[in-house]
Amino acid sequence: RLGNQPYWINMKLELCQFSGYKILPGHGKRLIRTDGKVLNFLNSKCAACYMMKRNPRNTAWTVLYRRKHKKGSEEEVKRRRARRNVKYERAVVGATLSEIRTKRDQKPEVRKAQREQLIRAAKEKAKQKEDKKKLQKLGQAGKPLQQKQKATKVVKAAAPKVGGKR
Repeated sequence: RLGNQPYWINMKLELCQFSGYKILPGHGKRLIRTDGKVLNFLNSKCAACYMMKRNPRNTAWTVLYRRKHKKGSEEEVKRRRARRNVKYERAVVGATLSEIRTKRDQKPEVRKAQREQLIRAAKEKAKQKEDKKKLQKLGQAGKPLQQKQKATKVVKAAAPKVGGKR
């Protein structure tokens, strides 16, 4: 025995094909199929379950079942710290970093006044454009366009029906 290590540390350990447990030397059952595959089982119980084609994921005492249903892994599970997102300030197309900072540092009242001024200017521009169009229409016709009156339709009076019910 080396130090405080168990005696089987240097020996070859097999794994059970069904249960997933370690098989120590001198234990277990070995089955060799006709296709040449070697199957190691911990005991006859594991071998019998394998022969009956039982699913180890649905058998409560196997390693696969315990992994699937997250049993006995409290020691290994530790909360990983979420990385905090690092914020970067970068320039955007059409605005440099200094411009962005000055706008951010402005007071809301100033920003609101600038916005209203820009809106007013845009509205005036749209109004001027509309007035220009109206003037062009008047200039082309020489006088304001009047709405055309609809032509009255001549409707024939229906002839009286002859005869009664069919």
